[in-house]
Amino acid sequence: MTDTIETDLLALLREATGAGTPPGPAVRSELLQLDDPKTALRAGKILEGLPPEGGELRPVRVGILATCTIGSYPHLLRTALVGTGALPTLEPGTYGMFEISLATAAFAENGDPDVVSCLLDESYFLPEEWDATDVPALEEHLATRLADLRQLLRTSNELSSATLLVHTLPLPARVGDSIISRRARTRLAQAWHRLNADILALADDSNRIEAVDLAGALAENAVRARDDRLHAFGDLPYTDGALLVLAHEVRRFVQAKLGLSRKVLALDLDNTLWGGVLGEVGAEGVQLGGLYPGNCYQRLQRTVARLRDQGVVLALASKNDAEPVEKALTEHPEMLLRPESFSATAVNWRPKAGNLRAMADSLDLATGSFVFMDDSPFERGQVAAELPEVALVPADGDPAHLVRSLLRDGWFDVIELTATDRTRPELYRTRARRNEFSGGFGSSEEYLHALGLELTAAEATAYSVPRIAQLAARTNQFNLTGIRYDEPATAAMSTDPAHLVAAFSVRDRFGDEGITGAAWVERGADTWRVANMVLSCRVLGRGVELAIAGWLADRARTAGAATLQGRFVPSGRNGVAGEFWTKAGFTPTEGDGVFELDLTTGDGPTPAWINVVEIEGSRASS
Repeated sequence: MTDTIETDLLALLREATGAGTPPGPAVRSELLQLDDPKTALRAGKILEGLPPEGGELRPVRVGILATCTIGSYPHLLRTALVGTGALPTLEPGTYGMFEISLATAAFAENGDPDVVSCLLDESYFLPEEWDATDVPALEEHLATRLADLRQLLRTSNELSSATLLVHTLPLPARVGDSIISRRARTRLAQAWHRLNADILALADDSNRIEAVDLAGALAENAVRARDDRLHAFGDLPYTDGALLVLAHEVRRFVQAKLGLSRKVLALDLDNTLWGGVLGEVGAEGVQLGGLYPGNCYQRLQRTVARLRDQGVVLALASKNDAEPVEKALTEHPEMLLRPESFSATAVNWRPKAGNLRAMADSLDLATGSFVFMDDSPFERGQVAAELPEVALVPADGDPAHLVRSLLRDGWFDVIELTATDRTRPELYRTRARRNEFSGGFGSSEEYLHALGLELTAAEATAYSVPRIAQLAARTNQFNLTGIRYDEPATAAMSTDPAHLVAAFSVRDRFGDEGITGAAWVERGADTWRVANMVLSCRVLGRGVELAIAGWLADRARTAGAATLQGRFVPSGRNGVAGEFWTKAGFTPTEGDGVFELDLTTGDGPTPAWINVVEIEGSRASS
């Protein structure tokens, strides 16, 4: 960024905080692109003045524990988190109290934070005095300290539900270079790599321990990791540049945890997925494969194909004539993305913002779930002006940087890949066929009967808990109370006799949608209370939510309960669910947003066109 742009950005942040409003999507996008730690630090200090009500920003509490002085880290982390759409409350721990804070979960005195970022430096693992001629003894010490850290994390897990986030460490040159034997120095490097591998493996111990690879990220970023003077003067082992790299690694995790990642990648063609302009050079003349720059475009296509294999929905947004595009995608021998790779296509000469909006409608997704990659600053600018919630990826400049530009912000990161994620692209292609099918019926109910809808209900298992937690994090429209139970909380409730956690799958004549709904229920002797219920927007409008309410009513009635109770808490984004409980036959009570269904009279609200199937499965403890 130029100095002028950075000055303008800081002015916009001051204006937003002064008005008590969060920065808009365009400003947040600029925050994510900051690579100058000084500007990111200034931004973080300004953003400290954000009001606790963040509007469209997602609240998150982040504790910070450190084996050293944290320095600018909270401000840099705040900048990164606001950039991704979060409203962070940062809670630094006391200096010098890292181990005791973990051992006693002192960070949870005011309730569990969502995440605790553990800022580690080499002082935790290396003794003050060590023998450069006895590397095996140093290896043993590293292993012992890693075991100590593992035990602290496990103890903390027993006392708190917060997710603990650790990171790998670069080996300081002052340590490695102090060993003059090349063989011994190599052995120390091996030991340090094993230490980092073991730190990453800590995430295997618990679903409430996560790890990021700071050492690897620093190797990919042109920043100086250490400032010896600051380290000696203030116990600051890392430069602000290195801390900004760590902040973005933590931001990517929080982004995924909060469900702020994107689902759709919309791509331009000319000078994006291939080099050259198709209308000028023809399919045979585009640059794709072979030597530079064609190999860069093919590398991008290979990366995009990998994203699709992991569940990212691909869309095509190109100003071109449809016929030559179809021919190029079908016939070019170096093409890795074929027409069937895309779940939605808009190849025409209309404005791309309108095309993105139309494709979002056809996919039943919000435009805020889109990432748009295009080489034209004009096209990106028009989309930014009309759809500021769309994440933009520039594809102009040297094509050698295309893959890095697409992946650097981690827009598609998820905590864990589920079976539904992997099948998502085909699910959305099926949706287009379903929409075409709906045009031949005289009424919506006639169409719904013809679909052959089937709802499968099952108690949560160890296999379905990750998908259920993912739904909680990412569902905004049909989210009745806004309570986002994460994976540890969902797993705990699923094995608690006082609760029921259920997953709901939907299929029809066009295919299986997978797990698209979930409910968290408190089971009382006389009253069952729905703590929250979420449903993917891609199955709204079919009565699935009513069938879920009907199934819950049947389960509660069978268990001997007389009342099923539900709540609705408006969020500003879940208006589509505002009348759900009354449509399901529930009656408002005197409690704010509380509704009740008398289970002693009448039938449940399951629509006649939905067949409900219940799977008698084991619970998540199995």
